[in-house]
Amino acid sequence: MTVEHTHIKDLILIQPTVFEDERGYFYESYNAKQYQEHGLPTNFVQDNQSKSNKGVLRGLHFQNPPYAQGKLVSVIKGAVLDVAVDIRKSSTTYGQHFTVELNETNKTMLYVPEGFAHGFITLQNNTIFSYKCTNFYNNKEEMSLLWNDTMLNINWNESNPSLSVKDIAGISFNQFKSPFS
Repeated sequence: MTVEHTHIKDLILIQPTVFEDERGYFYESYNAKQYQEHGLPTNFVQDNQSKSNKGVLRGLHFQNPPYAQGKLVSVIKGAVLDVAVDIRKSSTTYGQHFTVELNETNKTMLYVPEGFAHGFITLQNNTIFSYKCTNFYNNKEEMSLLWNDTMLNINWNESNPSLSVKDIAGISFNQFKSPFS
């Protein structure tokens, strides 16, 4: 596997070593020893999957401390534009975002640590998205930033995505008071 540090500290792209032949492919999507060698977390406690049709936007979500989650995200089937926003007050990249296409072909994974809001928009029908989380889900501590906030200026390449009620009601970035130092 190869690890690539993005321009935002602690936000890491992971490219597994894929073995392919005429029968298909095989790769390790998680190996605690290799993750530890690269300084990545190994204490994942919950796995989640979502299935969405094209144009579904989920995010920008995070949980407040001490319930914050790091997430290892990937696509099993289909494709997404994945977005992570740095919401750590003391970070030099506070308020900046990173986008990457994750899909079933490139098999790229993204590690999104605590202190980031995270979301994605599906680029294909029947997209299956996978999350490994470092903490359990706590709905009382979950928050959402407004997906189309002009201060964040994220290009989702979609002007009218399908959104949940929770995501429509996200808070604007200028009203946001980060609980992350």
